[in-house]
Amino acid sequence: MNDRLTKLQEKLAEFEVDGILITNPENRYYISGFSGSAGYLFITPDAAYLNTDFRYIEQATNQAPSFEIIKIDSELKWFIDLLIKHRINTLGFESEDLSFAGYSRFSEILEKNKLNKIVNLKPLNASIEKIRAVKYMDEIDILKEAIRISDEAMNTIAPTIRAGISEREVALQLENKMRELGAEGPSFDTIVGSGPNAALPHHRAGDRIIQKGESIVIDMGAKYQGYCSDLTRTFCVGKPDETFRKVYDTVFTAQQTAISLVQQEMTGTDCDDIARKVIEEAGFGDKFGHSLGHGVGLDVHEYPRVSPNSPDILINNMVFTIEPGIYIPGWGGVRIEDIVTLQNNKAEVLSAATRNEIIGG
Repeated sequence: MNDRLTKLQEKLAEFEVDGILITNPENRYYISGFSGSAGYLFITPDAAYLNTDFRYIEQATNQAPSFEIIKIDSELKWFIDLLIKHRINTLGFESEDLSFAGYSRFSEILEKNKLNKIVNLKPLNASIEKIRAVKYMDEIDILKEAIRISDEAMNTIAPTIRAGISEREVALQLENKMRELGAEGPSFDTIVGSGPNAALPHHRAGDRIIQKGESIVIDMGAKYQGYCSDLTRTFCVGKPDETFRKVYDTVFTAQQTAISLVQQEMTGTDCDDIARKVIEEAGFGDKFGHSLGHGVGLDVHEYPRVSPNSPDILINNMVFTIEPGIYIPGWGGVRIEDIVTLQNNKAEVLSAATRNEIIGG
């Protein structure tokens, strides 16, 4: 955590601020190690404060030893005291997290204390999220455990899926298994889309009964020590038709081609183009409507963005998904998703769940 704090403090000059107010829970945890549900970080180039209420003082003291712990009050006196103590003229804040009501409250406190003409609140857009895109090795180790949990849950439950059970039953079994294996819970609502529902990329598992011969898209993830996994597999219950075989093989080829060719210094667009070209050449270009992938970490969707218009540069120790898909309304769809990390200028696949796309009827 000390390295992360120091790295952020060194960035403040680049952000052109005298200090930064952190309100985003994941960023607060990333920088300080504090996992409580309430609190603010106030960081300057040479000081770090964790401001939280009385419920979390002991927890904050134990989890964030690099921070001075301050008990917050309803009048935000701590906020004014720190601005004055550190002679802050420009304070950065997380514009994608702080609500308008929250911003208004801080602004009103500045005006009430006659600091509104001295202190400028500067919006910072995803500044810490972009720092988080490059993972430390301890983060990658935690992510590997989250991935192992979702892999094992998929390997256990998928072979038991039969025609006649509902999408919701499958989702429940997967989520229960992840918890049994040590997950804090699912990292998002488990997606189970069968038959025509498989053509809906973010379909929520419902009461539809799975039928023989149709595709089933399962998208799931486990949360472990705050970090998320993300995994998608597509199965056919019983004998697949020719459409399934062609679509599945196209998606698999697109994914494997991207995995084999992605390398450091590519943009997210460059990587997306690799898979998209395979799908377009197979005649399904208009059936692949989402991005190829996204970063994974404390959030299930974070930087880098691997999409048609992403300028994000891919570098070593980034962790992201590669998940092409083809979706045909009225028939179904196929998506295959694995998490990779760039190591030594090539993709290392971290997911290891079964690829046996045909399961029992």
